[in-house]
Amino acid sequence: MKHFLDLCDIPASELRAILDDAKATKAARKGWPKGKVDAGAPLADHVLAMIFEKSSTRTRTSFDMGMRQLGGTTMVMTAGDMQLGRGETVEDTAHVLSRYVDAIMIRANSHSDVEALAATATVPVINGLTDKSHPCQIMADLQTLEEQGLDLKGARIAWVGDGNNVCASFIDAAPKFGFSMAIGTPDGYEAPIDRVEQARESQGRIELYTDAADAVAGADVVVADTFVSMGDTDAEKRLADLAPFMVDDNLMGKANGSAVFLHCLPAHRGEEVTASVIDGPQSLVFDEAENRLHAQKAILKWCLAT
Repeated sequence: MKHFLDLCDIPASELRAILDDAKATKAARKGWPKGKVDAGAPLADHVLAMIFEKSSTRTRTSFDMGMRQLGGTTMVMTAGDMQLGRGETVEDTAHVLSRYVDAIMIRANSHSDVEALAATATVPVINGLTDKSHPCQIMADLQTLEEQGLDLKGARIAWVGDGNNVCASFIDAAPKFGFSMAIGTPDGYEAPIDRVEQARESQGRIELYTDAADAVAGADVVVADTFVSMGDTDAEKRLADLAPFMVDDNLMGKANGSAVFLHCLPAHRGEEVTASVIDGPQSLVFDEAENRLHAQKAILKWCLAT
């Protein structure tokens, strides 16, 4: 049983194979209509259940289109559509869905619920986002960087803003792919120290800063994310605390001259990033968004061993 829950739990060689497969499959589709099925229809007759406790644009669309291109189909459910939203246990849900579908992708509020789902399910479970991590996003990000010619081994990736779930998955990926992380966060918004320590124990190079300019200095990649996420109830305070970490042209100028900018979207121009950066020539955000499709197709094939 292959679950895709956190990058730290998957061997580096297998993550590399997933990334290589994503790039190869994308290249093979060049010029094709979006709805054309991949050669061999590798997931023909397979069904993916997609559960959403949080709203979604890229995760929902990319997994749905990914299964179509692989020859399979999807079922889309929100927690409110299911008995899960009325108190049925995660474990009972896992037992039942395992009888109906071939794999489950869940975008959840609680990481522990995803772990409980995977512990009980008899089909692969994919983490589409939780409060603690977003591994599918990072695979798409790394694919995007390699497509731009960046050698991940030895690269310096700077994260600025809130040390959130996406930041945590970048930390997980650092020792797997050999890049260093320079993380700039204000007090009270630090990256999860348990993930930092775990990465360092695996020879990951993780540097922590309280100043955005120090984190970005000499970086090959600058990454930002929204300052106010779904479920946050202290928007005004967060915007004030994180304002010095907005990525603007001045901050980008402290990175390497060829540095690129990433953001998992949705973005709020004028908050975590200026329009001149996210819409400028250094931005790869829409390549990054597209690669959610290709990376997740490779993840699905890995989970289902095709």
